[in-house]
Amino acid sequence: MKLERRRAAPRREGPLGRQRSTRSDKRGGKLTLFDLDHTLLSGDSDVLWCDFLIAKGVLDGGFAQRNADIEAQYKAGTVDAVVFADFYVSTLAGRTPQQWEPLRQQFLIREILPRIPLAAVTLVNRHRNAGDLVVMTTATNRFITELTAIHFQIEHLIATEPELVDGVFSGATTGVLNMRAGKLARLHGWLQSRGQRFEQFDSTGYSDSINDQPLLEAVDHAIAVNPDPRLAMVAAERGWPTLLLHD
Repeated sequence: MKLERRRAAPRREGPLGRQRSTRSDKRGGKLTLFDLDHTLLSGDSDVLWCDFLIAKGVLDGGFAQRNADIEAQYKAGTVDAVVFADFYVSTLAGRTPQQWEPLRQQFLIREILPRIPLAAVTLVNRHRNAGDLVVMTTATNRFITELTAIHFQIEHLIATEPELVDGVFSGATTGVLNMRAGKLARLHGWLQSRGQRFEQFDSTGYSDSINDQPLLEAVDHAIAVNPDPRLAMVAAERGWPTLLLHD
């Protein structure tokens, strides 16, 4: 685990044109937010899920090119959030969570666990053991990611929500997509449901993706993890530390 610090460019105001609260205002303790894909995980859960289902014969090979196209657009920060979420959640359509469960367990064991770096586990444990309120926040849907959160012993997961109709996945999402500015909206809503406010916390955010720039600009301490090229440029400009958790 390697942390690189960069000299900050002249400090800018936060995303809403305000200065962040001083640390003396922080009475809620520490809040630590982890993105999942390409941050704690050396890979992308959605992409891996599609590839896994194609290999199992559950999805036809026609999904492969669309999967690659969506992944490339996501990495570039240009994909439409609704198109992104709908494509990956559509893979669940027509089955119940119980019907998917055997494949979900296989997916975790074969595709996810081998891609979790020890450095990522150590980092999460350090924050949790320090008493931080630790949250995994991911654009990937809850059904695919909740077993990963459990493996990390992260109690709190904010994710894109797949819709269930009469107990069957409809192939659509429900609620605010947990992506880009939606991550902030979902975070504020979740904290409000707990009787808390974001501003009460000394907050830290970890992510690899330019798609998480709104979240990283909102926290007190932004850390770019194996950042994509656009986020690396933003991190250099802002003076955010860069952390290497995986190859």
